[in-house]
Order: sequence, then C-alpha cells, then structure tokens
Amino acid sequence: MRIIDIRECTVGLEGNVANALVNFRDHTVSLVALLSDQQRDGKPVVGFGFNSIGRFGQSGILRERLIPRLRVARDEELLTADGLSFDPGAFAKISMRNEKPGGHGDRAGAVAALELAAWDLKAKLADEPAYQTIRKYFNLSSNSNSADVYAAGGYYYPDDSLSRLQDELKTYQDMGYEAFKVKVGGAPLSDDMRRIESAIAVAGAGKRLAIDANGRFNMRQAEQMAKEIEALELRWYEEPGDPLDFELNKHITEIYHSAVATGENLFSVIDTKNLIQFGGMRAGKDIFQMDPGLSYGLTEYVGMLGIMEASGFKREQCYPHGGHLINLHVVIGLGLGGCEAYPGVFQPFGGYSSQIEVQEGRILPSDAPGFGLEQKENLYPHLQLLSETVDGKN
Repeated sequence: MRIIDIRECTVGLEGNVANALVNFRDHTVSLVALLSDQQRDGKPVVGFGFNSIGRFGQSGILRERLIPRLRVARDEELLTADGLSFDPGAFAKISMRNEKPGGHGDRAGAVAALELAAWDLKAKLADEPAYQTIRKYFNLSSNSNSADVYAAGGYYYPDDSLSRLQDELKTYQDMGYEAFKVKVGGAPLSDDMRRIESAIAVAGAGKRLAIDANGRFNMRQAEQMAKEIEALELRWYEEPGDPLDFELNKHITEIYHSAVATGENLFSVIDTKNLIQFGGMRAGKDIFQMDPGLSYGLTEYVGMLGIMEASGFKREQCYPHGGHLINLHVVIGLGLGGCEAYPGVFQPFGGYSSQIEVQEGRILPSDAPGFGLEQKENLYPHLQLLSETVDGKN
C-alpha cells in the first residue's frame, strides 16, 4: 500500500462578498489529491483535501517544501503500525520535517490540506463515511450521526440593503436552517444594529443569531458593540478584536454576559493553550472555532481538544470555522457542538452537496465514502481534473 502521486491546484472562490476587513473576490483555496496504488473499478483510490475557506491557496509551500518531503518518504512511514492502512498523522509529521516550531501562517493550512486528504483516502479504503473512520481512529463512541448547524452569511454586498439581508436568511430558512450568523464591523454601529435587528426579525429570536466582527474592533469599539447588543441575548459575539489580543477578548467576556466566540485564526495546540490561559474563555459558555483545515489538520486539532478538556472545557463548546463537507464529518466524528454552513457563498467549496439533509436545524451527512466531496456538483470537475490520467498513466 503506497502513494503513487501527489497533486495540487489552486481554485478561486466565486462571488464578490466582504466582511468588516476583507473582500473575498480574489481569495483562493489549495486542493490536493493523494493517488494510491489501491484500486476500485480499475482506477486508483484518491484522497482529496483542501485547506479551508476565506484565505489563500498555498501552492508554493506545497510544491517547494511539503510535497517533496512526502515523495521521498519510505512507503511504510505513511502507514499505521500494522501496515494495513494509511496514517494521516504521519502525513502531517513528515510534511513538517525540518520546520521550526511557531510562526504558523499559511504553512498550517498547507499541511492540513495534505493531512485531510489522507483522512479522505483512509475512509474510502475502508468504504465508509469519514466521520465513522474518525470516530474509530480516536476510539470514540456516539449514537448521533447528525449535528447542530447554522447558516453563515449576511456579508456586505456592493448592492447591500436590509431587504436583501432578510431575503437571504429567509432562503436559508427554506433550506431547513433555524440559526444564522451575520457580519458586523463593516458599517457604522447604527447601521450594523439595524442589520442585526432585521436579521432577528427573520430568525425569530436573538438566540438564533450570531454576529461576527472578524477581528475588526479595537477595545473601545468592541466594548461599545457589546453594550449595544447586551439585551438581545444573541447566540454569540464572534471575534470582537484581533484574534491574538487575548486581553481584549478577556475584557469582553468580563462585561458581556452572553457567549463570545473566537479561535478560527489560532493554528496550533499552543495557541489554544494561550487562549485558555489568557483570553478569559468561560467553561460551558463561550465558543471555540479552531478549524482543522487551518491548523495542520485533524491530528493537531484533536490535540487542541485535549488541552481544552484538561482545562475544564467541553468539546461541545467547539463549532469549527469553515462551512463545508470536511468539517461536517469532523464535527460528527469527534462529537463537537456543531458546525456552520455556507449555503450561499464561497463556492465551489462552501456549503454541502444535494445529498445532505438539513432537518429542524440539524444536518445529516450522506453515506458516501470519505468526505463525500465528489457529490458536490460544482466541486467535482476540479476533483476530476486533478486526478485524471496524465500521459496515459494515473
């Protein structure tokens, strides 16, 4: 059992939306393929993975550093101890050879794309959905094959209006979503409050709406927003300030009684440890949003969970960033609190395939082997192109 080729490509995100700091028009994603020597129906079994959504591809890091390390690794180094299956953690470890600790940046997402592709491959070779493979690998037991889900949207558009925002959320309701998240910080506070109130009018209650400032605010602005929304009892207040400004985050948790959410821009176990130690996060209340696709993959992410649980937090407080199929399987496999969905933005990666069901605010994966990325119609052509025959050989 071995890897016969590793391929990568950069795929642009569709759409022209913005949050408080970033316009996603030029953002890209790194898509990778691990071609194995195992075959189904005369074709190699291929594992697919990608870094995450709302960032940039890491083609240079993948081509110049990480993939060459995997190509020269001995076949047995990528396998479990019994030699019967691929070990995703080994892909991450070998990719990181000769790298210094710290200074994560885009390297964390590049490693994650490769490691997550190994999980997809491992599940496909076991002919089971990835959440089952994940659950077995980490010796977890659960009777639940669905997850709480909310629809993330409410971005700033060139032709924005309150009616457009409400129509967007109503569309998500028609799909089965019952909770939502919208952006703040990209408009004056009075305008953002009107956006929040308009969204609550559709959602039906503050507890069904989260807001996300994407790190936009300084201390004064973050505090001002907290005071304005205090009485609304929102689902959570996300990334009020810079993700590494733990002092700011701690201050908001001290003055704001509802949940604060952060973590999507923290990329390692040590980052998570620092957030817990210095960021004021409250057990049983606040939300952790670390994303395996930004954080060296699922192996590192499970290490983050270990730090959290050792500090008195529950994995049910985790709602990973990134509303896509990979994190759906991660959430269900690891028994996390829930996941987000991007049903209207960040295509072709955002959202789920037509085989996925959303019922009364919960989402159920299909029974496709692996992450089921091939079932996503607008993503499938990219997968097919990346794994197609080259010069008569796969």
